[in-house]
Amino acid sequence: MTNPDHTAVEPTALPRTAVPAGIIDPVQSARAELKAALAAIEIKGNFPRRIEKATQRGIVRARTFAHRNPAGAAVAVAGVAAAIGGLVWVMARAASR
Repeated sequence: MTNPDHTAVEPTALPRTAVPAGIIDPVQSARAELKAALAAIEIKGNFPRRIEKATQRGIVRARTFAHRNPAGAAVAVAGVAAAIGGLVWVMARAASR
């Protein structure tokens, strides 16, 4: 049994994209393969969910870094702010010409 987050609840559970072994009937086998292929396409093609998960992982990593190294986090924030400010300045200068 799997949950919607694609993580196993039981150690013997198969992911949604796996085809169970031991299916003898060719029709059941084809259905299982189709179901697994559609699940894989849905997982790969769901960009908003993938972006959301990547963003959450990045937030957790940034918080962990800031907790372990507050001075380094402050320097990183200042660097990102300077880079964004510089980019805005370059774009404003290019637009004014």
